[in-house]
Amino acid sequence: MGPAAPSETLCVFCEIVSGRSPAYKVYEDEKNVAFLDLFPFTKGHLLVVPKVHVPRLTDLPESEYQNFLRAVSTVCRRVERISQDYNIALNQGARAGQIVFHLHFHVIPRYDNENPFGTDRPRLEAGEAADLVAALSAP
Repeated sequence: MGPAAPSETLCVFCEIVSGRSPAYKVYEDEKNVAFLDLFPFTKGHLLVVPKVHVPRLTDLPESEYQNFLRAVSTVCRRVERISQDYNIALNQGARAGQIVFHLHFHVIPRYDNENPFGTDRPRLEAGEAADLVAALSAP
């Protein structure tokens, strides 16, 4: 058994889902939401999150798998508007790099051969976010 997850009195993703915290949303359905990462590895780095709070993929009810995967797939098709190449990542547990303990997939567009991981991650600027939301939100 791995280390315990840090206790969170407020889950930042639950705050986004509820509308109490702002986010640059690019996709939303009845059970899922996708929004831009505020500290992206690359331009257009997105997070796909189920609206129900579960810490891990294995905590998501199996009846929700198809709907969640459909949301991830839809977001990936939208990311292909800005880059044909992208990583899809899932970190499960603190030792695996999970920081927010609410299930989420990262969709990270790639633009060149450089490794963007481990580099500085500057905060997403509002102007760039607006352009990305416009490019990625339309069905």
